[in-house]
Amino acid sequence: MGADRGRARGKLLGSVVVLGSGSLLVSGCASMPSSGDVHSVSASQRADSQVQVYAVPPRPGAEPSEIVSGFLEAMTSDDPQFAMARQYLTPKAATDWRATEVTVLADGPDPQPTRSADRGADANGFTFTVSGKRVAVIDKHHAYLPTAPQEAYTQTIHLVRQSGGDGTGREWRIDALPEGLLLGQSDFQRIYRSVNKYYFAAGQDRLVADPVYVRQRTDPETQMNLIAQTVQSVLDGPTNWLKPVVASKFPSGTALKGDTKTLALDDRNALKVPLNDRASNADEAQCKRMAAQLLFTLRDLTTTRIGQVELDRSNGSQLCVLSGDQAETYAPDRMSTSPGQYFVDAAGHVERMRPDAGGSGAASDGSDSSDGSDASVMTEPVQGPFGKGEQQVRTVAVSRDEKRAAGVSPDGRSLLVAPLASGSALVRTLVTSDDKNAKDGGLSAPSWDGRGDLWVADRDAARPRLLRLVRGQGEPQTVDVAGLNGARVQQVRMSADGVRAALLVSDGSRTTLRIGRVERSGEGDKSVVSVVELRPGAPQMEDVTAVSWAGRSRLVVVGKETGGVSQQLRYVQTDGSTSAAGTLPSVNKVTDVAATDDDRMPLVAHSQEDGIVRLPPGANWRTAVKKGSAPAYPG
Repeated sequence: MGADRGRARGKLLGSVVVLGSGSLLVSGCASMPSSGDVHSVSASQRADSQVQVYAVPPRPGAEPSEIVSGFLEAMTSDDPQFAMARQYLTPKAATDWRATEVTVLADGPDPQPTRSADRGADANGFTFTVSGKRVAVIDKHHAYLPTAPQEAYTQTIHLVRQSGGDGTGREWRIDALPEGLLLGQSDFQRIYRSVNKYYFAAGQDRLVADPVYVRQRTDPETQMNLIAQTVQSVLDGPTNWLKPVVASKFPSGTALKGDTKTLALDDRNALKVPLNDRASNADEAQCKRMAAQLLFTLRDLTTTRIGQVELDRSNGSQLCVLSGDQAETYAPDRMSTSPGQYFVDAAGHVERMRPDAGGSGAASDGSDSSDGSDASVMTEPVQGPFGKGEQQVRTVAVSRDEKRAAGVSPDGRSLLVAPLASGSALVRTLVTSDDKNAKDGGLSAPSWDGRGDLWVADRDAARPRLLRLVRGQGEPQTVDVAGLNGARVQQVRMSADGVRAALLVSDGSRTTLRIGRVERSGEGDKSVVSVVELRPGAPQMEDVTAVSWAGRSRLVVVGKETGGVSQQLRYVQTDGSTSAAGTLPSVNKVTDVAATDDDRMPLVAHSQEDGIVRLPPGANWRTAVKKGSAPAYPG
């Protein structure tokens, strides 16, 4: 039985016999690996993506409870066209039922007979109420749409008696039911996986990640394998949320040719994609951008290094070929392969951790660590006024090309920008805050987007604002943020592509993470920018302390889970779903966190107890600098 439904469903369904050695299931499904011996699988194993579930038809004379339980189990199978699940339905219901959308419930669906004197029986049949806590809905575009935390879900399933196929007997079958699939969270995680598909930012040759969920095995409805599903999802266009700010280079109506159901990499790690005639007239420049969308999507889909993507016309001739190296022109994040790790030292100056240092713990000037630091890296002041100059800052943001830095003054009231070059002069911007609360208010830590624009939030309670400086200079522009409903932006973190903003928003009682879409109208310095359609970034967390981008559609957040008491660090996707990486090792009293889009680089955080700490992949947290704060990667 499914892990999410074990307790509730056990009341309705009797013993289950697992398929093996000629025995058959009474009802429900059998879970079995795709290779090796057939064996029973316990509930704790159901989240294993290697487990494959096979549905079986209802047994003759099955009671209504068995029909409902068997149908709910059959929805978790990989049965082509859900043919076995449809056997639990009346002919009309089987024809009308569509499995294109998915409702995800935290603990799985709990079916109970409708509470009445006759326990669900009515004049025309039998009714069950299916309830649970809804987590999300996966729409027909494969987009993950989180719901309010612990949102109640209640729907009904109705059964009637109908004659058997031979005109004899009267079997219970479902004639009315909720639309789409109904899955518990562990079944959903077993069946589906998150994939980034890519589109071009409006007016730019820069790709933007658009996360969707596809089935890990062959899709029962389309019969496409994983790669074919993912490619077709790219061809279908962006999700509704991202659509206003991105564009696909594939002509409208482009699809896989004919009945293409399977796509696979060849022995050179290249993929050949046959397209229908809607794409046949694309020129070379357009075709290469089309291929770039697929190549970056496939990179996120598989750990294999993709050598090239070839697009073919409907007549079989080659449309274009794009290699992995050529695709880098369109990369979402154009940063150094070894971005610097910056922080503010105890004196208020900006330093960089030297990547070539070992574990000696020696200070950058060659002296001992007499302050008791257990630092494992060497550090050095940055060039320019933020380094050894007189200017002190409390937070810092380094541009993505690492040529400039922006810092907020210790009193939180001034934003300053300076080149990271020897002998350069400080540039004082026109951004100032009237907030007198130097500790918790004033200007937030700034953030650079991939276009070179600088963003900062003014947390002045009397006049809260989100501000943008085009290319980090000139007159600041106030950015309208739709949907705040009186809440204030406490922190802003911009994506590398510049079309998404991660905002920490406070309503006075708690701080939550919201992801906003950045829309632009007009050109150049005259463009008007707004942040719209805020959606929850970490719906499972009720109070978020810090956030950083940690991938093209992933963030790392620090905060407390709903109902929890201790601080946690967790990866989340920008669509609000929980990343497969899950919870990170804990570290005491984290106030800031920094990451990059490259998951080979360590996380960096500030702990009130341990100073600047780092978490390399596959390792534990380790103190890097005992006395320091405000860690930052470029961005």
